Amino acid sequence: MIRKSDKSLALIFALFAFFHGRAMTVLSEKHPVVYARDSVPVPAPTHLFEIGKTTINGNRITRGYVIERELPFKAGDSLTLEEITESFGKIRERLINTRLFNEVEVSLKEFRGYTIDIRIDVKERWYIFPLPYVRPVDRNFTAWAEEHYSLKRFDYGLKYSQYNFTGRNDFLRVWLITGYMKEVELAYDRPNTGKELKHGFGGGFLYGEQEELDLATYQNKQVFVNSDSLLYAGKFMQEQMNFSLRYYYRPGLRTRHFLRLSFNNVKIDSAVLVYNPYYFLNNRRNIFYPELSYLIRYNNIDYVPYPTRGFYFEGGLLKRGITADMNMWQLNTKTSEAFSFAPKMYFVSEDFGLIRVPFKQPFYNQQLLGYNDYYMRGLERYVVDGVACVMARNTVLRELTHFDVPFMRGTAHDHIPFHIYAKAYVDVGYVYDKYFNLNSMVNSPLYTGGVGIDVVTFYDFVFRAEFSMNQLGEKGVFFHIRNDF
Repeated sequence: MIRKSDKSLALIFALFAFFHGRAMTVLSEKHPVVYARDSVPVPAPTHLFEIGKTTINGNRITRGYVIERELPFKAGDSLTLEEITESFGKIRERLINTRLFNEVEVSLKEFRGYTIDIRIDVKERWYIFPLPYVRPVDRNFTAWAEEHYSLKRFDYGLKYSQYNFTGRNDFLRVWLITGYMKEVELAYDRPNTGKELKHGFGGGFLYGEQEELDLATYQNKQVFVNSDSLLYAGKFMQEQMNFSLRYYYRPGLRTRHFLRLSFNNVKIDSAVLVYNPYYFLNNRRNIFYPELSYLIRYNNIDYVPYPTRGFYFEGGLLKRGITADMNMWQLNTKTSEAFSFAPKMYFVSEDFGLIRVPFKQPFYNQQLLGYNDYYMRGLERYVVDGVACVMARNTVLRELTHFDVPFMRGTAHDHIPFHIYAKAYVDVGYVYDKYFNLNSMVNSPLYTGGVGIDVVTFYDFVFRAEFSMNQLGEKGVFFHIRNDF
């Protein structure tokens, strides 16, 4: 990130170079120095410069117009020198958040009178990952520990993912998974099409089978039943099939719209209804339903996997099913706000809200707190089912150090960056359920707090080690790994 002081220094150097005429050097994050060639009188701060050519280097695979789509200006635009240099930090953030590059540097390449040429240097990531796939299926490390670190609770197989498939920031995924869950998935997404790259499309197919299923919640914990325990060896507790179509619309630089239509078929074994007759409504074993969802995202944050500055908003509306057997509307929101309040210190607030109507929903539609990103630090051992939820996670960060480790010299991966943060946090939440409210945490205020260490490195990898306490008086050390790539 380019700091405010760096921007001012860059502007001073730019004006100095504009007057004296020197050879050009890159504007980087650590050394914002800019030089020019031609010697002309120093312009007034409000004088407008015309944007000339933009030269992009290092994009062996990524199409140039995909990078230019992230720029806040185009050739022929007129801006002050301060506006141009201040935009460099935002350009870098947007290009890093495309998940296409490890590093981005932006510079004033050359002055040609009152025309300025721009230079962008990028280091591309690896895009092809034909990797063996091994991953525990539990919600987090703590949930896996409660299953005694069983190696049976792993999915494994072949995971072929090719990001930036044709250089247009598109994505091809072919997964062949076995183990805990048998799964075949084919998917393709291309978010940038059309003359102005405002539209996109995608689609996918998934087929999966599970020998074990969490079919109820007891004492705020998942209850699993598997076919072996029921003497059904080799029989699946749940079978599902999904086909989806997706449309993307991006009218500007920060706002994106997503529309998704899917057709789903879910079949469960009769034993599931013996244990939980409310798993589906009306004692159904086989449910076919369409699902339509809309999502809007506004992203003005420096780094999505680990924000320290900026604002992010996400809002979604989902309609699942159209019959009495499956009928649910869901509205959800998420915001993240982060800012620096002292050197190397940051405050990050994440707020979540969700509601499902009608309130009487089958267990299949009850998963809420403790799943995916809806979790409170210190309650990793538990899940809280419901139809409505509010939650806030508040964190104070202090950057302890950052350093680079030499890696593959002479390549785009010549070093691995590490940023290490200390943190303290307080989380609060509340889950509402009118009909299924026997678990003690539902319809009750929830609050946790703690301290921890975060390690952030390339490929959006974030490792979190946390010592947390909750409203039950419980304490413990918990670990989280996030990698969105």
